[in-house]
Amino acid sequence: MHILISPNAFKNSLSATEAALAIQEGLLDSRLNCTCECFPIGDGGDGTAQLILEKFNGDKIHVTVNDPLGRKIETAFGLIGNGKTAVIEMADASGLRLLETAELDPLKTSSFGTGELLRSALERNVDRIIIGLGGSATVDGGAGLLSALGARFLDKRGTELKPIPENLVKLDHIDISRVDERMFRCKITVLCDVDNYLLGDEGAAATFGPQKGAKASDLPTLEKVLRNISDSAFKQTKRRMDGVKHGGAAGGIAASLYSFFNAELVNGAEYFLHLASFEESVKRCDLLITGEGSLDEQTLQGKAPFAVAKSAKTKNIPVVGIAGKVPLTKNYDMNTYFDVLLAIGHQPADLNKAMEDTRSNLVRTGTLIGNLCAVRSNK
Repeated sequence: MHILISPNAFKNSLSATEAALAIQEGLLDSRLNCTCECFPIGDGGDGTAQLILEKFNGDKIHVTVNDPLGRKIETAFGLIGNGKTAVIEMADASGLRLLETAELDPLKTSSFGTGELLRSALERNVDRIIIGLGGSATVDGGAGLLSALGARFLDKRGTELKPIPENLVKLDHIDISRVDERMFRCKITVLCDVDNYLLGDEGAAATFGPQKGAKASDLPTLEKVLRNISDSAFKQTKRRMDGVKHGGAAGGIAASLYSFFNAELVNGAEYFLHLASFEESVKRCDLLITGEGSLDEQTLQGKAPFAVAKSAKTKNIPVVGIAGKVPLTKNYDMNTYFDVLLAIGHQPADLNKAMEDTRSNLVRTGTLIGNLCAVRSNK
């Protein structure tokens, strides 16, 4: 039996590559006579840029940028395609993982550092940029990013505002006359891991604001800021930030890149699988194992495990989904794509302990799957 192992990252525990290797270790330690291919996957979230660099033997360029609260940090972006394509991960400059829990506050956090990564890429004379948006700490509609590229945010009196949401409730106009011209000439592809639009009850503020530290009382302010930026963008570009699918990704940065730079917003998982030629690997396998921290209804909204499961099912290949958390009751939509859903935990544990044990639980679950397959094949 040839098994394709294609997990996404187990957030805050293991990278996709580490998870794949752990599952493989368990399978090879089982009684099943099998071969394995590790094909870790991403959907625009944390780790996707690194996976792309690994697939294409890209180069890392180390730079100093500002974190979401304006502190200097060392990070990097990648170059592939003979140095003409930059691969940027927003979380590396403006991510949740860069902040302590007590520091989370989307009224004050900024995407400025991501704009600095873009600026550094332009200085390398790239003509294409791929940017993954998952794991951001911001709901600033791309204001910080635009500011790093030269934009100015003005109130009705023409006074320049610091581009963080608590100030942008006063926004009247965005001056883009000084924005780096090279941005307008680049082909920009934005890998999104959510479908949400910018505004409304399922928009960037309402849906993702609380995950980034927003209190209920902050949400109307964040919504107003996003609407102000959207209205100003439309006056200049005639492209509506609030009307584009995926626009709510990363606190509205996706919509901002679309409106100001005509960026292409894509499903991150599907784009990654196409870029990495996943279809060639899935054709050769007898079983697909995928997973991430949680597999639930949200998985079916474009997450990486859903994308690989969908690809496998078109070829009648059975799919096993494994995660720290899976549905407790039968779920028809999930079972359409996942033949088996397994929780990797084996004893009661709080979240911190469960995350500490992720690797050992994946090894154990890999062995379990292998032994079950061996029992079936011996019948």
